[in-house]
Amino acid sequence: MGNRLSKIYTRTGDDGSTGLGDGSRVAKDSLRVAAYGTVDELNSTIGMVLAADGVDAAVADVLGQVQHALFDLGGELCIPGMAMIEDADILRLEQVLDGFNDPLPPLKDFILPGGGMAAACCHLARTVCRRAEREVIALARVEDIRTQPQRYLNRLSDLLFVISRVLARASGHGEVLWQHERRRKPQPAG
Repeated sequence: MGNRLSKIYTRTGDDGSTGLGDGSRVAKDSLRVAAYGTVDELNSTIGMVLAADGVDAAVADVLGQVQHALFDLGGELCIPGMAMIEDADILRLEQVLDGFNDPLPPLKDFILPGGGMAAACCHLARTVCRRAEREVIALARVEDIRTQPQRYLNRLSDLLFVISRVLARASGHGEVLWQHERRRKPQPAG
């Protein structure tokens, strides 16, 4: 482990800047800080899923591994030029996703966030993951960023959707389906 934090506040960020992992300083609202900050937020929302009741061991194990990978991904974004997320990490997500998705019934309707606390938290994590992906894409437009972080977040959001389905079904609440027919059919204009 690098430096141990013995003092939590340093006052060095009082001017609106923060230090990157390579020692350089950037504005706290820079695209890079927004990207790794949202990855950190995503990791926290996954922690909320894990803290909810009814998360089985297989899901907890996968999400625990994801939390470690997200810490790596945040490190990659925090240290310009660093490479921590690899193609093997993305392939692992795809394999896990297929394993959770195969026994589920095919989707015929859109699903709304809900289905119990764990599933709802997982839906929240999915939306934060999509935001992190968008922020990494925005950063990649102006700085040299490898494609692996973006691809990892893209697969992870899909995995979180599938895990939301698994959690909703396991909770007994079931999936909350969008009731598209609750509105009258639109009439042609004119």
